[in-house]
Amino acid sequence: MQGSSTSISVPARLYGLWLKLLRRVLHWWVRSTILPENVSELEIDEDRPTFYVLDTYALSSLLIAEQACIRLGWPRPSEAFRVGDGLLPRSYSASRRYGGFLIRRPQRRRHPEMLRQLLERADAEDLARVQIVPVTVLIGRAPDSEESIFKILFSENWGAAGRIRRLFSTLINGRATMVQFGKPVDVGEVLAETEDSSQALGRISRVLRVHFKRVRTTAIGPDRSHRRTLVDRIIRSESVEQAIATKARRDDISPEKAELIARKYAREIAADYSYAFIRIADILLTWFWSRIYRGVVVHHFGPFREAQTGHEIVYVPCHRSHIDYMLLSYLLYHRGFVPPHIAAGVNLNMPLIGPLLRRGGAFFLRRSFRSQPLYAAVFNQYVTLILDRGVAMEYFIEGTRSRTGRLLPPRAGMLSITVRAFLRNPTRPVLFQPVYIGYERLAEGSSYISELSGRQKKPESLADLRNVINILRKNYGEVTVSFGEPIQLDDVLDSHNPDWREEALQNGAKPRWLAKTVDDLAERIMVNINRSADVNPVNLLATALLASRKHALDEDDLEKTIEMLKELVTLTGYSDRVTVTRMTAGQVIEYGLELGIIERHEHRLGNIIRTDATRAVLLTYFRNNTAHLLAISAWIACSFLNTRRVRRARLLSLSRTVYPFIQKELFLPWSNEELDGVVERCVEALIELQLLRSSGEYLLRAPGGSDESYYLRLLGGSLLQTFERYFITMAVLVKNGSGKLNRRQLEQLCILSAQRISLLHEFEAPEFYDRTLFKQFIESMFESDFLSRNEDNCLVFGPNLESFARDAKLVLGKEIRHAIIQVTPELLELTGEVSKGE
Repeated sequence: MQGSSTSISVPARLYGLWLKLLRRVLHWWVRSTILPENVSELEIDEDRPTFYVLDTYALSSLLIAEQACIRLGWPRPSEAFRVGDGLLPRSYSASRRYGGFLIRRPQRRRHPEMLRQLLERADAEDLARVQIVPVTVLIGRAPDSEESIFKILFSENWGAAGRIRRLFSTLINGRATMVQFGKPVDVGEVLAETEDSSQALGRISRVLRVHFKRVRTTAIGPDRSHRRTLVDRIIRSESVEQAIATKARRDDISPEKAELIARKYAREIAADYSYAFIRIADILLTWFWSRIYRGVVVHHFGPFREAQTGHEIVYVPCHRSHIDYMLLSYLLYHRGFVPPHIAAGVNLNMPLIGPLLRRGGAFFLRRSFRSQPLYAAVFNQYVTLILDRGVAMEYFIEGTRSRTGRLLPPRAGMLSITVRAFLRNPTRPVLFQPVYIGYERLAEGSSYISELSGRQKKPESLADLRNVINILRKNYGEVTVSFGEPIQLDDVLDSHNPDWREEALQNGAKPRWLAKTVDDLAERIMVNINRSADVNPVNLLATALLASRKHALDEDDLEKTIEMLKELVTLTGYSDRVTVTRMTAGQVIEYGLELGIIERHEHRLGNIIRTDATRAVLLTYFRNNTAHLLAISAWIACSFLNTRRVRRARLLSLSRTVYPFIQKELFLPWSNEELDGVVERCVEALIELQLLRSSGEYLLRAPGGSDESYYLRLLGGSLLQTFERYFITMAVLVKNGSGKLNRRQLEQLCILSAQRISLLHEFEAPEFYDRTLFKQFIESMFESDFLSRNEDNCLVFGPNLESFARDAKLVLGKEIRHAIIQVTPELLELTGEVSKGE
């Protein structure tokens, strides 16, 4: 990049020396972060003249930007700028300037003066080579370890500020500065599209203003008005006014009283975002994470940064812990993004906690408001307004935290509200960003197990804060946050209704195609969360140990099993966004010992690695986090548990029957048409690992007692409980007969059977009798035409279900099949119990 300098006057030289002195003094104090991290992404041509435009002029901003350019080896903004025969005293201009000492004087918008001179003085041919690089300097935006509450008061924001405040901000927050360079504006391209320099100046100024606003909005959030103003806009909207009038008529109250109720709803819902609170929370969370975690690893953030430009962002992470939303907001903030507004259950709107969460961007919603049309109108309008204002949102479409480690069936309420809000006013495209969050230990692990065991879920209360002390005493390992493939709402809408842009969606309207569109969107989000999974050491230990009979393995066998699992994930190619720990198998075991989740029992014939019953129950959660990555391979392994050889054709046929059930439970990404290819790929991977071999039309496993047969059995064991649950459901149906049970009775009998089998034949595994998993399987049986309803709403099945049950002997051993058949009850045996359960 080339600037230029020729003969310069003495005052100019003195001014340059003065700037150099100030820059060195400032550099002694200021520590700036240059963004983007990889400046080559900007595609700046070093052989072309470069002119800088600052977002806002301040002497400190100029000096900080100049120091950043020196670090990068770029021309300095303060240098004279020559293009052709024209010479300007400096190589920068500013989009706006601060005036006043204590407060900023409002200034009329105008074009950057030095930029105007550049375009007017230079010859068009020389000017066409110029590239204009936008520069944003934010002081007090990038956090550091030395921050204090006093520093937060002088951090960067949208508020009015004068020179004195800027001086204090630099002195106090100089070590927390961000310098953001933007992609250059090609002056030659602008000149080719405009008639004269005046039009070119207007075009470039508009492009720069849009860029600076986007960068500032991304870094510190949109310029929001007061919460009261937002509430007023909600109440004055057409849809809410209509709902107020309806409420007044229906309840026979005055319109004024109905409006007061609507205002109460709006205040109950709305966030009260505070930049100062975000900064204070950053200090506290930085300390908190450093105490309980070894580190937080982020994957695939770069592709998201590229994709998000020009979109309204909706973050849709999986929900594993209360830590999820704090962690994601923290990571986004540290990467130059404003924390999103987060949909939170009204149960979290407790005294003290609720107001703090509001200031962090939380907005609250009730669990259900179908019977409250006024509340629904207020909430829908709130979502519409924050979308229109460019505020990023975040919500968990699972609806609640997963207690089993699997993704829960999506609850599409918030998705539907978001889609309808967009359809009413499709100003900017919406991008849904799935996010996978993987933990190595969970703060809520014990409470999850008790809830799955049948104990009532405890409502959140201030007393829960006492648990923080216990949390701080433990090592929770490492956390991984992985950004999945984004989903463009426009693309989903186009696939379901190509004419959606021509259809004006009225308030409250729900087109017939909308429900399927929302369901498809929810399914894509869940699939893309799973496709960005991370396989951590605890996932590997849990998968290996829980597949063994007593949750104990010879240390050498455990090492080989862990390596086999890692290789299998890599070979089967689930997704290019799946990541696997780089630890060796031996390091994984040592790490598990350090976390206290396993123990080593020394023995003269070889060390044993094991886990006790309590920890084994907790480990099921982490096995389930990544069960989908091994599902097809584990299913193939299960097919060889009770036989040594299987025809390829039969394996494919059985896979087509079983796949819809596994797909629904684990949100697998492949269509039925793709399944055969996926099965073949997994078979080839197992052959490469020598766990299977091919012989003509047959697939064979190694003889019983061999190492290969043992490892294949361990792989199959990771999915075996899933098929046991399926068989329990079919056994209950067959034992009671077609047309004898309704759906709720079937669910209750299945849960009771699973609980009894778990106590008699397996370790205590609450997820084995989780109601949600049985409900999912029963729903899949309806979709696959194994079940239907008669006129009495009872479940009807045909010979295909009994045939499916007979095929279970390929997977389940004779002992467990007979145990399930013996334990499963008939409805008459438990009439009182089931009625009570309903």
